Amino acid sequence: MSKHLTIAVDGPASSGKSTVAKAVANRLGLTYIDTGAMYRSVTLYALQSDVDLDDEVAVARLLDNTTITLEDGKMGQEVWLNNTEVTEAIRQEDVTRHVSLISSYRTVREKLVEQQRQMAEAKDVIMDGRDIGTVVLPNATQKFFLKASAEERARRRTDEYKQKGIQAEYEQVLADIQARDQYDSNRAISPLKKPHDAIVIDTTTMTIDEVVEAIIQNIQKN
Repeated sequence: MSKHLTIAVDGPASSGKSTVAKAVANRLGLTYIDTGAMYRSVTLYALQSDVDLDDEVAVARLLDNTTITLEDGKMGQEVWLNNTEVTEAIRQEDVTRHVSLISSYRTVREKLVEQQRQMAEAKDVIMDGRDIGTVVLPNATQKFFLKASAEERARRRTDEYKQKGIQAEYEQVLADIQARDQYDSNRAISPLKKPHDAIVIDTTTMTIDEVVEAIIQNIQKN
């Protein structure tokens, strides 16, 4: 078991995991590890490399020559793929549409989970994703599971796209999120599920600040 503080934050797409985890990291001086960004980076690389996304062996082979790093930048955490910054590129709709497939591959997950565990062994971290409390850090100091209605999550994602100048229709975003929920919850490898010992927070009607405060209060009680 790690001697460091390890906070696991799980939940479905657009439940607020990344935004909340970043804020908690800033408040408590923790290192934020965005595991979703790591899977998105692999997905982006696969798209750029023009490999068959349905070919797990071909996708996994890309990882033999792939370096993914998370670094603190002036505007927040930066994601670097093979020495190229991809912080914004990995949020493109094409990447979002395919990341669940790529992250379902056992060989991809095994390699990235190993990296994520090594990060948690080195320092105090807060890590968010789909299977942090169940697979990556089953012995985490504390676990949280964020949830929100599909409609609210679709509204958030649509607003996020608009702020970035990306064209997106609410109904399509909602359909994509519902499809992703179904896929993530039923995949054979590391499906999305609530850790039995996680604190559940429904963020549907909560502000980011309220969720952050709720998590910090729970951490400081223990």
